Amino acid sequence: MIRAVFHKELVDHCRDRRSMLGALVLPVLGPLVLVGLFRLLSQLGGDPPIQLPVVGAEHAPRLVEYLKASGAELLPAPPSPEESVRRGDVDAVLVIAPDYGERFALGRSAPVQLIVDQSRSEAARTARRVTRLVYGYAQSLGALRLLARGISPEVATPIELEELDLSTPQKLAANLLNVVPMLLMLAAFMGGMNVAIDTTAGERERGSLEPLLLNPVPRYRLVLGKWLTTVVFSTVITLVTLVGLSLTVRFLPLEEVGLKVLLGPAEALSMLASVLPLTLFASALQMLIATFARSFKEAQTYLSLFNLLPMAPSMVLMLEPTRTAAWMLPIPALAQVSTLVDVMRGESVPVWHFGLIMLSSLAYTALCLWLLVRLLGREQIIFGRS
Repeated sequence: MIRAVFHKELVDHCRDRRSMLGALVLPVLGPLVLVGLFRLLSQLGGDPPIQLPVVGAEHAPRLVEYLKASGAELLPAPPSPEESVRRGDVDAVLVIAPDYGERFALGRSAPVQLIVDQSRSEAARTARRVTRLVYGYAQSLGALRLLARGISPEVATPIELEELDLSTPQKLAANLLNVVPMLLMLAAFMGGMNVAIDTTAGERERGSLEPLLLNPVPRYRLVLGKWLTTVVFSTVITLVTLVGLSLTVRFLPLEEVGLKVLLGPAEALSMLASVLPLTLFASALQMLIATFARSFKEAQTYLSLFNLLPMAPSMVLMLEPTRTAAWMLPIPALAQVSTLVDVMRGESVPVWHFGLIMLSSLAYTALCLWLLVRLLGREQIIFGRS
């Protein structure tokens, strides 16, 4: 009987072209999101040359030479520097005072002014880059002045901080491409959502649930047949999404921005072993929630809001990456996202992690299916009564 229900539901939903096309939107959308993210990374990865108008360049020829050697493109001064910056014609204007050379020769601080509108993000970014260049030039001059007076420059820098970055390109890429776990979570929950709704609230709305339950068949067999159909759709969409993301990541030239992601067969299998248990639990839980809805649209509303919950772990780990801990593994969605991030970072994941994820998912699935069988024995659930 389980096989008959499974076959019937599978055939019915395969004939529903709109539902099938809707489920395939995510596998197509996922690679497009990755391509867009890579383009954003490419734009952020390399800073364009600084275009800096300079007023009074003749007063500080060495500073001008230093800025040019550092990659800055110096432009002629506009007629009205403040008005040009205010209108947004230029990001910033460097103004060198006429007495710069005189004060510099006396060993005093030479005045330099940077005109910028910090309310514009691009202008603020340019101003920060110019400030770093000017400060770098000032530090080198300060060191030369100390040496000329027989003082070691180390006297002015009692502490020298050196940062040793142990991150690898693969770990950096995993932090920036945490959208991959998010898309896989969406696939696991969205892939079988319409099937879960149609086999519960949809059947009741059409009036076919009551005749089905009148058959002399144990209710758990009917539930298992419908659940298996939902799992098949959820699993297929998850597989297609994972394959699409793996191929997209493989062909993206991430090396151009100094990143590296390994998504070979071993990594793909590890990610699959982490996500597939979630499809079992998600299918059962969605059927359980949809059973309380009086109509197909009402169930869609409930599950659309419910499907936002698995996104929370992805958002948290995107903002604050952390290593997978044992207490995370029995928590659905959190266990999958943290494990997926570890795989993308190139870290080894113990086999018992996958085993614990599977066991906890099976336990949650069994609980949801048991509750669903119990609910289908209540009249107010079968007939949609409040």
